[in-house]
Amino acid sequence: MSTLYLLHKPFRMLSQFTDRGAGEGERRATLADIIKVPGIYPAGRLDYDSEGLLLLSDDGELIHRITHPKHKQPKTYWVQVEGEPDEAALEALRKGVVLNDGPTRPAKVRRLDAPPVGPRTPPVRERRHIPTHWLELTISEGRNRQVRRMTAEVGYPTLRLIRSAIGPWRLDDLAPGEWRQETLHAPAKPQRAGKDGKGGKSKATGGKNLSKQLNKNPDKRDTRAKDRKARTPRGSR
Repeated sequence: MSTLYLLHKPFRMLSQFTDRGAGEGERRATLADIIKVPGIYPAGRLDYDSEGLLLLSDDGELIHRITHPKHKQPKTYWVQVEGEPDEAALEALRKGVVLNDGPTRPAKVRRLDAPPVGPRTPPVRERRHIPTHWLELTISEGRNRQVRRMTAEVGYPTLRLIRSAIGPWRLDDLAPGEWRQETLHAPAKPQRAGKDGKGGKSKATGGKNLSKQLNKNPDKRDTRAKDRKARTPRGSR
């Protein structure tokens, strides 16, 4: 069994437990400010100025399975853009756009009403007389600042970016700074052969469950911390 932690990373927080650049200026917020579980590491990353779902675990093999390109875990984002994207822009994103590091894979995109999240702290800077709109964008690759570059390429700069899902795992109603944990069932390792040369029996009960977790909805066990104040840094809501 492995434990996976689903965390809502707030805006302007590093997706790591230490600020390696702290000596160059004021210390930035890190994951250590909101989750106190020892021995866990993030599966992937989320930019300092982006918000939303981040997965963590103390199981290195599970982290590898989640992050390895072979498994192609799709990532879904709620994107607030400047302007009102027309159908031509959306179709360009669906077909894939050419960035300075090459063409992107086709993305899934649709217009979205305001998602179920509160205002950001500090708030998004909006220009007068220029409307903003929300999109839901799903990609199957993870280049540096890819979503922001994709929307800029079609003429609509990203103002706010929230990751809402990674594969089957969803942000749901987690507020910034909150987290919950889920238990996954991984296959047991086969036993070594005995002295008589015969291999011992190995039980793989639950082995299929992990594969289902990576492809379908996970079996959730919500254990949200009771004391939100202890887990939520100031200004994260």
